[in-house]
Amino acid sequence: MFTATLIARPGGLEPSLTESLRNAWGGGDVQWLSPDEAAEFTLAARPGNLWDVWQDVQQMGVDLAVQARDGRRKRMLLADMDSTMIAQECIDELAEVAGVGDHVRAITARAMNGELDFEGALLERMALLKGLPEAVISDVLQTRITLAPGGRALIATMRGNGAHTALVSGGFTAFTGPVAADLGFDEHRANVLCVEQGALTGDVARPILGRQAKIDALEEITARLGITAADVMAVGDGANDLGMLGRAGAGVALHAKPSVAAQCDLRINHGDLTALLYLQGYARSEFVDAG
Repeated sequence: MFTATLIARPGGLEPSLTESLRNAWGGGDVQWLSPDEAAEFTLAARPGNLWDVWQDVQQMGVDLAVQARDGRRKRMLLADMDSTMIAQECIDELAEVAGVGDHVRAITARAMNGELDFEGALLERMALLKGLPEAVISDVLQTRITLAPGGRALIATMRGNGAHTALVSGGFTAFTGPVAADLGFDEHRANVLCVEQGALTGDVARPILGRQAKIDALEEITARLGITAADVMAVGDGANDLGMLGRAGAGVALHAKPSVAAQCDLRINHGDLTALLYLQGYARSEFVDAG
């Protein structure tokens, strides 16, 4: 048995579209998870024209996913940080302050699209930040970094239902620490910036955390918790997230680079982070108030 889920921005999901699709696919009764925002219905089989329909509803501002009904509610969330749990790329924001923003943003975009080796691209960008005062980090956190919409509800609801939450980033612990604490993650992992005499050296501590480190985090944390990869929902947007997205029971490409989204069955381009709750079958009435 499968479940089809339709998700849009609040007010963006027309009941007529949902009913029409349910009828075309011979689905079960429509269940509204949030009025005019998210709905689901059961299916006996995965539709053969899924991706053609997906493309059509994308033009209407609607995300569509079909997944196995059993085991949708996950026991662990593994989340990327930059452009996923926050709206920015931290290294790009540091680069703006250092006066090399355009150069670094171009490298970041190519790396996240899989055009450049992650480790090499990281070291190339770090070299451009050599000499930047360490104190700039706290200023960037306070003035340039914003949380992605829906993140608080996602973490609070999953933790409130017994799930473990981990933030894993190819960025830096100087950012994942405060972001993880603010959002309520159980733990975080990222690269460590090298600092000498109050300034960035232009390097990061070894080993460098990239694509494989995110897979390792999934395997290590699930083993510690006594669960399996099938119990994990992973979310990310860049090429270095593909390993964990493919390994997790539910890998969600969230507002992802096209080359990344093309390799994932679960793609959210219109909804915010609460879409990950709808994909698991949570109704908005079940969301935990994050305060």
